Amino acid sequence: MKSGIFISLEGGEGAGKSTLIPFLQHYLEEQGHEVLVTREPGGIDIAEQIRQVILDPKNTRMDARTEALLYAAARRQHYVERVIPALSQGKVVLCDRFIDSSLAYQGYARGLGVDAVYSINRFAVEEGLPDATLYFDIQPELGLSRIEADKQREVNRLDLENLAFHHKVREGYLELLQRFPERIHLIDASPSIERVLEQAIKIIQGIVR
Repeated sequence: MKSGIFISLEGGEGAGKSTLIPFLQHYLEEQGHEVLVTREPGGIDIAEQIRQVILDPKNTRMDARTEALLYAAARRQHYVERVIPALSQGKVVLCDRFIDSSLAYQGYARGLGVDAVYSINRFAVEEGLPDATLYFDIQPELGLSRIEADKQREVNRLDLENLAFHHKVREGYLELLQRFPERIHLIDASPSIERVLEQAIKIIQGIVR
């Protein structure tokens, strides 16, 4: 059985990872790799339905544990239905968010505990951690200003959280960077898209050969 490479992309709101993914896909395909681009929550029908519930701005009463469990459920279905088959075919999988989003947003920023949320998600994906994670780091003020300027981007329930919440998310990601230094690679997402792309490609060159 062929074994592909699983790369997740992480970051706070407005970090630019979703914008960069098509450029990374193009680079990898030019190098001769088959690439699957997908996202969380979503990527397949069942998970996209769960995504609508999670991110609907009307669902402001959603309990933090409910939120964490819904993310884990969507992740499980997406992982077994889309990620595993692609990896078994030897593809490079670029996933816009994965387990670290739950750890930073629900575990750290929501105060559920990183270890508790990690446990839920290890049950969901078993040993299915990414081979590498690109973390696009940005100050929340800059990231949120980018969202406000981008009129075509969907505004979801998490975008509407207060600034203090987004600072907690960033703190959570930086803690994860210390916890998983072999897997998570830091990228400064504040410069131009060209500079950020250069950083990302340099890291990917060391991962995908």
